[in-house]
Amino acid sequence: MDGIVQDLTVGTKRGADELFPTCVTNGPFIMNDNNSSAANGNDIKKFKGDRSAGVPSRVIHVRKLPSDVTEAEVISLGLPFGKVTNLLMLKGKNQAFIEMNTEEAANTMVNYYTTVTPVLRSQPIYIQFSNHKELKTDNTPNQARAQAALQAVNLAPPGSLALPGAAAAVDAGMAMAGQSPVLRIIVENLFYPVALDVLHQIFSKFGTVLKIITFTKNHQFQALLQYADPVSAQHAKLSLDGQNIYNACCTLRIDFSKLTSLNVKYNNDKSRDYTRPDLPSGDSQPPLDQTMAAAFGTGFPPAFAIPQAAGLTVPSVHGALAPLAIPAAAAAAAGRIAIPGLTGAGNCVLLVSSLNPERVTPQCLFILFGVYGDVQRVKILFKKKENALIQMTDGNQAQLAMSHLNGQKLHGKPIRITLSKHQTVQLPREGQETHGLTKDYGNSPLHRFKKPGSKNFQNIFPPSATLHLSNIPPSVTEEDLKMLFSSNSGVVKGFKFFQKDRKMALIQMGSVEEAIQSLIDLHNHDLGENHHLRVSFSKSTI
Repeated sequence: MDGIVQDLTVGTKRGADELFPTCVTNGPFIMNDNNSSAANGNDIKKFKGDRSAGVPSRVIHVRKLPSDVTEAEVISLGLPFGKVTNLLMLKGKNQAFIEMNTEEAANTMVNYYTTVTPVLRSQPIYIQFSNHKELKTDNTPNQARAQAALQAVNLAPPGSLALPGAAAAVDAGMAMAGQSPVLRIIVENLFYPVALDVLHQIFSKFGTVLKIITFTKNHQFQALLQYADPVSAQHAKLSLDGQNIYNACCTLRIDFSKLTSLNVKYNNDKSRDYTRPDLPSGDSQPPLDQTMAAAFGTGFPPAFAIPQAAGLTVPSVHGALAPLAIPAAAAAAAGRIAIPGLTGAGNCVLLVSSLNPERVTPQCLFILFGVYGDVQRVKILFKKKENALIQMTDGNQAQLAMSHLNGQKLHGKPIRITLSKHQTVQLPREGQETHGLTKDYGNSPLHRFKKPGSKNFQNIFPPSATLHLSNIPPSVTEEDLKMLFSSNSGVVKGFKFFQKDRKMALIQMGSVEEAIQSLIDLHNHDLGENHHLRVSFSKSTI
């Protein structure tokens, strides 16, 4: 009997310049053997020929699972994103199929795990869409435990799915003797600021981070961080408690929180719910939820002002953390990073796929990715114009651009971003025809981050419908700017000048996609009087 065939991501055939991770899967493609049907009963027949995985589906294919993984742990991967309605375990192949209740929940799950590799029992696993629209499992003994696990989860009260009550009913080991999946983190000796993104990258190495809230109490910087399961929280606590983030300072003190889940209302630089990218950023500093206030009292610290720093160097201290990049804006203040793997080096070339080949140009990619770092080179692949290679100044900027732009819509299509296997983007030889698809921007005057200590490092935000405008000359009116931005087939929903500085304004477009297009089209637009408009994303709303 044939074994299952791995899910393949859709898109393009691979060519010489495009041997890179494909757009949806977060792991390498490896063919399976064809002789393990006995271990999985008749279920394998249902998945023979499961070959095209790029199209969103409620069914998600999970690979490279640890051999001792439990059904509860596999289910926990999907719980943060919605209800898990079915599960098929193929333990002989270290694989599983998870069915979510909606395609939207499955899409959010795959998008999240594209940028954050999930970890179970200290082992990275790989997730992608299946081309099956639903799971059909039978009542063989092989699937009885999976169905029992699902029933236990579905019987659990709302809000407790990843918590001890439900988990213990499925797998006592996962409950970790009643411990919470929420960690309370205190950073002592805070010589350098520690941003939310830094915490996320450090703690993501030990499991799926769902939510983070940062605040100050008793003049100490603290955070609450929720994992998908208590096992990950225990692993992170054992590995990181007492470690310094930066050399000789910023010491992590970690305990289990009495809270069992976090309620995040805003996605900004103080709090984040990674399962809810739709949350607003909030006009002002977000208030703590009532349960948080009761447990921890005070509100959020003021925004950190972080200057640019020189290169980041990493001495080897502890083997637990794998290679990892810090966003430049989040950790630029750190001259020396103590936790290994937190490095500013790393690959600085991004592969961008699922582009609109009829509309994409090197210039539009240069302007968009230039919001998150200084783009050095752009190459749209000649034979596959839906793919492009973008070389940033360093690995920090590449990571920052990838984390903010992956999944955003450009020219009507959600783009996919991964790190390329290439270390540089090769320029064509002298006299070689480029067809306008390869550009060198190394000496561009439009780089936002070339000045050390630039304020631009403090104003890096995710794409939003609201844009920040600056360098507006006195003669340009509100109506002028509204007309300019609406002329690009966009809808202007709001506008206001800054009261203290009329050279700056906020303009709100009809959608994030419209705002992205407006930024591409109008950044550096000549407004006359030797003023060129500066456009960036804003965390504010009008």
